[in-house]
Amino acid sequence: MTGLQSHAELMQRIRDRDAAAFDEAARRWGPAVRRQLARMVRDASAVEDLHQEVFLRLWRRADQFTGAGSLGAWLGRIARNLALNHLRSVRRHRLRPLTPRAAGADGETAGGDFTEPSWMVDPAARRADELAELAERREALRRLVDRLPPDKREVFRLVREAEMNVEDVADRLGIPAGTVKSRLHYATRTLRSQWQELENEQETG
Repeated sequence: MTGLQSHAELMQRIRDRDAAAFDEAARRWGPAVRRQLARMVRDASAVEDLHQEVFLRLWRRADQFTGAGSLGAWLGRIARNLALNHLRSVRRHRLRPLTPRAAGADGETAGGDFTEPSWMVDPAARRADELAELAERREALRRLVDRLPPDKREVFRLVREAEMNVEDVADRLGIPAGTVKSRLHYATRTLRSQWQELENEQETG
């Protein structure tokens, strides 16, 4: 498949919600988009999030492709803009897990209370319907975080999103480390419970 006409035809199929055409575009340009993002962002988790967002926009905004240039160049511009927005952002656009990790010998969970749900970290989830579901779930989780009490929400974001350790968060907020741990425990316990409620609603809905 070569030439602008071929790209235009592929995009028309994507506009018509042809999943096979979307998969073809992801196979052809996915690696190049990921390399571009990795050069700019240099954060593996953020790169994966941005990579998925690029192709989510391909699926949702296919009608914005005018055909004036290659599809690869169009995706490259989307990737560049998303990467620049990410770099300008104060906080990372990545949420941490809701599933408890296995406890270690000391009874503490390894590396924190949670690991990310598989739907957040599966790099193979590139089909359009999977990307759309991924975006919806991330947004649902962000809304749950936003509903936390302000003091708990602040600690959660500093530890889980900004990846600061407990001691650094305590220093930054001017509170004891024990208070940080207590607020973090409250936040993660609340999010786990609320997320399970959402899952249950989807299963029974």
